[in-house]
Amino acid sequence: MITREEISGIVLAGGKSSRMGTDKGLLELNHKPFVSYILEAMIPLVSEILIVSNQSEYDAFGYDRVPDIIADSGPLAGIYSGLMNSKTEYNLILSCDIPLIRTEVLQQLLHHVDEDHDIIQIESRGKTMPLIALYKSSCIQTFRDLLDRNEYRLRYALEQCKVKNVKIKGKDDLTTTNINTDQEFKKLMHDYKG
Repeated sequence: MITREEISGIVLAGGKSSRMGTDKGLLELNHKPFVSYILEAMIPLVSEILIVSNQSEYDAFGYDRVPDIIADSGPLAGIYSGLMNSKTEYNLILSCDIPLIRTEVLQQLLHHVDEDHDIIQIESRGKTMPLIALYKSSCIQTFRDLLDRNEYRLRYALEQCKVKNVKIKGKDDLTTTNINTDQEFKKLMHDYKG
């Protein structure tokens, strides 16, 4: 298995959150911002952390903040910005809207690293999750070529790479819940037991 020295953690916090109407990473669950939960899950597994965001509020978390190289261009551009600033071959990339994520779930990605795959992503409840995934820095050129052609679809970008899915189930499925709407946020606040 790869060691934490070979892995950077990259949190994508640059989204406009059009469905939520506010910055999702700064939403609070039990008086703690979503992004804090993501950082806590990531810290034991990585040697450095980058937060991809144009918002200076993220400077308060004490990690290097990387602005989007190509503004307002979605998660593919955010991943590209993170990879361009990473110092390691492997990069654990997480969106800022999964506050229930746990280190043990992320560890499963690391157990599946091999020479043949560029990206290893979680599959939960029948859905693949490219924003809970491990990306090799070798993806940079492919992503750059797509962005240069104004191709911003992340799922399409993954089709250009060698991808492995890691299926999780049971209670682990809950940890991958992403919060996109006010309704989902209210349900989370109601259900969360700490």
